[in-house]
Amino acid sequence: MNTQRTPFVGSNWKMNTNAQEGFALIDAIGGLMQDGGVDVAVFPPFPYLMGIGERIKGGILLGAQDIWHNGNGAFTGEVSAEMLNDCGVNTVLTGHSERRHVIGESDELVNLKTKRVLESGLTAVLCIGELLEEREAGETDAVNERQIRAGLAGISEEQLGKVVLAYEPVWAIGTGKTATPEDAQNAHAAIRALICGMYSPAAGGAMRIIYGGSMKPSNAGELMAMTDVDGGLIGGASLKADDFYGIIEAARGSLVG
Repeated sequence: MNTQRTPFVGSNWKMNTNAQEGFALIDAIGGLMQDGGVDVAVFPPFPYLMGIGERIKGGILLGAQDIWHNGNGAFTGEVSAEMLNDCGVNTVLTGHSERRHVIGESDELVNLKTKRVLESGLTAVLCIGELLEEREAGETDAVNERQIRAGLAGISEEQLGKVVLAYEPVWAIGTGKTATPEDAQNAHAAIRALICGMYSPAAGGAMRIIYGGSMKPSNAGELMAMTDVDGGLIGGASLKADDFYGIIEAARGSLVG
């Protein structure tokens, strides 16, 4: 990675853990943390946000897995930015592949949520990425461009400083298929070039683009050695503190490697 960009490593717990398991996990991660060099965030399930937030140490950021794009009101089952701020949340995922392809969120809804995150003073981790059939059709860059242009519509260059882009090749998540470091680099380089064109070379150079396709301790070092890979959004491997910390260490190593 480029050493001028601070790596970002996120732990997406998805719909996993109970309270006891979540508390044990955040305690273990906090016990391993060392200062410096890497922004680390955990994204627990909504019911455990306040409890996890109270136990966080070591400079870890508290993240939410989703948000609703309106303020408080008659939206049964949704969670507002006001509520997330009240819980001490720093950062929010938008456009995760499971929200898009399992829940059915549109590019337009992802944009509304992303804007809401930024308007609320939080950092947005905007997720993008192609399905297997789109990759096999040679549409990786086109899909990423569509999702980025839609997701960032109406977002200024100044606001862009509070956005992290997470490239998730959906075909490489939990399928047994893996993207090579070169696959990741090619996609990330195209994404960075797109941001340079949409905003400015300075904005593109500063943008953190993290990788979300089954990163684990065994491949994290190779992936983050790539020029345009600035960290990772970790699913399954982040549910074990030692594995997650191994990825954090790989990110720290990429700064001096």
